[in-house]
Amino acid sequence: MVDIIGKAKNIELLWEVLQEMAKRRLVNEKTFRIALKSLASARELKKCVDFFHLMNTHEFFYSLETLNKVVETLCGSKLVCEAKFIVLRLKQWIKPPGVTYKLLIIGFCEIGDMVEASKIWNLMVDEGFKADIEAIEKMMETFFKNNRFGEALKLFQVIDDVGLSTYRLVITWMCKREKLGQAQLLFEGMLKRGIHADNATIAALVYGFLSKRRVREAYKIVEGIEKSDISIYHGLIKGLLKLRRASEATEVFREMIRRGCEPTMHTYIMLLQGHLGKRGRKGPDPLVNFETIFVGGMIKLGKSLEATKYVERMMSGGIEVPRFDYNKFLHDFSNEEGIVMFEEVGKRLREVGLVDLADIFLRYGEKMTTRERRRRVDDS
Repeated sequence: MVDIIGKAKNIELLWEVLQEMAKRRLVNEKTFRIALKSLASARELKKCVDFFHLMNTHEFFYSLETLNKVVETLCGSKLVCEAKFIVLRLKQWIKPPGVTYKLLIIGFCEIGDMVEASKIWNLMVDEGFKADIEAIEKMMETFFKNNRFGEALKLFQVIDDVGLSTYRLVITWMCKREKLGQAQLLFEGMLKRGIHADNATIAALVYGFLSKRRVREAYKIVEGIEKSDISIYHGLIKGLLKLRRASEATEVFREMIRRGCEPTMHTYIMLLQGHLGKRGRKGPDPLVNFETIFVGGMIKLGKSLEATKYVERMMSGGIEVPRFDYNKFLHDFSNEEGIVMFEEVGKRLREVGLVDLADIFLRYGEKMTTRERRRRVDDS
């Protein structure tokens, strides 16, 4: 009931209901999370703080655990500024520890506000708390995403005892940005410190070598791995696709299946984008969503010629065709109808010599067949 009233934005009624619930002692942790999310969404920040005081007067005493759950919920809903307001206003009654600051730092990083994240970081340090590795890594990752390598590496240098996860993060981003030399030096330094590299870190290096067209060295690294997993195969596939070697990437796909490594949805999306490209981009016209649905409907009905003519008219009229969503395409056809469609498409593609694409669609169809069969057995 609280959730429904909150979503209706009827704050006056919501506050009355919460007061009544407090009197009748019908409050638990979930009530706190739902109520405060509703109040914070409506920017009723004073009421957010008052809610804690109200509960305390009815013997639901100030609790650090409850505060942290609320902060986690608000940050997960991108209401980080509101979470910060509550934490600082309640400081007199609930002293926030390092965990609370960590949640706020991660929350601000998630919404890309590095200024606020840095302020919380400084406040945490001033109060004598040591930075949590999860918060440090999140800040580093956000700096990397924003192409602020220098600031990310400064944080890396202040860590007392660097672990595998931090090395992996830095090496991965160095390889993404084609800083292979630095990544190799860091990797060697990690090994000298006695930290054993996992497959995800090695996969990042494999991708780094392929990005620099050092294909033989990439394959040599893979050959030296005792047991390859999905991350290694994805590193190879992604690197080969960047070099526009889609056929070779598909051969890696076949090899991973032969070795018992099951492809994920991400595997299929990468391969389809590699073979078919990322065509189109989202247009500014508000009608573009309707056009997508309309054209998709015509294709489903087998009217591909009419669909093509319509797209041509759209383009000549200045409306851009949106990017094809492979993820949505695979998801929408992950059913019995899709099983038949993928099998038929695979056969047709094989007939016209597009063997690689045919194998990708046929394999996805087989995966759906197995899943549907398993689902029917579970239902029975």
